[in-house]
Amino acid sequence: MGEYILAIDQGTTSSRAIVFNKDQSIAGVSQKEFTQHFPKSGWVEHDLEDIWEGVVEVCHTAMKNAKIDASDIAAIGITNQRETVAMWDKKTGKPVHKAIVWQDRRTADMCDDLKKAGHEQTFTKKTGLLLDPYFSATKVAWMLDHVRGLRKKAENGSVLFGTIDSFLIWRLTGGDRHVTDATNAARTMMFNIRTHKWDAKLLEILNIPAAILPEVLDCQADFGTAHADILGADIPIYGVAGDQQAATIGQACFEPGMFKSTYGTGCFALLNTGTDAVTSKNRLLTTIAYRLDGKTTYALEGSIFMAGASVQWLRDGLQIIDEANASGKLAAEADPEQEVYLVPAFVGLGAPHWDADARGAMFGLTRATTAKEISKATLEAVCYQTADLLNAMQKDWKGAKAAKTTLRVDGGMAMSDWTMQRLSDLLNAPVDRPMVLETTALGVAWLAGSRAGIWPNQKGFAKTWKRDQRFKPKMKEAERTRKLAGWKDAVARTLTVR
Repeated sequence: MGEYILAIDQGTTSSRAIVFNKDQSIAGVSQKEFTQHFPKSGWVEHDLEDIWEGVVEVCHTAMKNAKIDASDIAAIGITNQRETVAMWDKKTGKPVHKAIVWQDRRTADMCDDLKKAGHEQTFTKKTGLLLDPYFSATKVAWMLDHVRGLRKKAENGSVLFGTIDSFLIWRLTGGDRHVTDATNAARTMMFNIRTHKWDAKLLEILNIPAAILPEVLDCQADFGTAHADILGADIPIYGVAGDQQAATIGQACFEPGMFKSTYGTGCFALLNTGTDAVTSKNRLLTTIAYRLDGKTTYALEGSIFMAGASVQWLRDGLQIIDEANASGKLAAEADPEQEVYLVPAFVGLGAPHWDADARGAMFGLTRATTAKEISKATLEAVCYQTADLLNAMQKDWKGAKAAKTTLRVDGGMAMSDWTMQRLSDLLNAPVDRPMVLETTALGVAWLAGSRAGIWPNQKGFAKTWKRDQRFKPKMKEAERTRKLAGWKDAVARTLTVR
């Protein structure tokens, strides 16, 4: 058996492969961006063939960069953008439509109709989720209704549905396995997180045939074998988790009360609530953090749709920066007397507001406002939204109030010292940045590596977590209170749902 682990990290804007050594260090990396498709306002799609070809390419390149062969790989772990919907022909494996991405808002009216029909409480009770276009179920229903002949094929079992992990596993195994893990299933709005089964009542409401759904396994399981004709050797797939749950695992947030936030395209904060599936009263999501050996650990989750994507807007839309990392330098030079607020509702607002129709707005502009103040407002918006999530979590779960909050961070924006310091200031809590920022890939690498017997168990893995830097709050309470009040006012002016 080989001593390396291959982690496939299929994200919203790029696919990456990372080869990890036995000691959990990185031996080789490869990354490739792929095209985003925007056929209509609010619609976001991905070409599944682009994703597949990119994943295979980065796997080969990562192994080449690590100077190893496929036979040196002991196991594969897969993490993926969640909620994005893939459907493909069972015989040919060809996609029947472009993937509908988690950011896509085309089913907002469908969600509104389901709410008006009184179904939201049923969905929330069973899935822990809210009726929102963000999740997979209404995207699946839309595809069945709008792709000619697809519903008939679905009913006779000739097409398959999956989140991106399922599609990749199906392709890697040559169509041998149609499976997913509990964390991805929990994000579809069709999976009952308490009975751990696809829910017949929800499928009936949505008119989705059960025949298209994958088998649901633990996060650490035998998901099949990647064929040698694809990667160069037969390699078992032993670990799968949705990207945010994978980051939770990679941050070793195994104890109730531990809190992590990932700053990528969006921002996703998860609070481990142990065996307690907390029902949120503040429009957070109750979700599965991970399922190991048949035992489920739950989490409260808050989702922010625009984090790194807002910085991309500064770069590609407004063109006021050349590189994403320039935003922190500009923010540091901003006029402290100007209070500019950006509410980045470009595709609606996520938790705790869940307003699909809200759109972005900027407040406090003056003739003296420059790119510096706009950059500062963009970075601060991510921090304000994280503060909103923490506040809601503390209201929902007494364990969060009792815990001495320390936020573990990862993702591209976590590299910005200015942003992390401002995050600590506005949370009034320490923010810990780990030595290994590739926590999403690390999480599934641990799932695969520990099952393969070459990485430590859960307790041993937690001991390996190391902090790179701790940011402590420095802002005076009066300033923090004033700034948070200004943010709250800006959001109130933006919401369409009162």
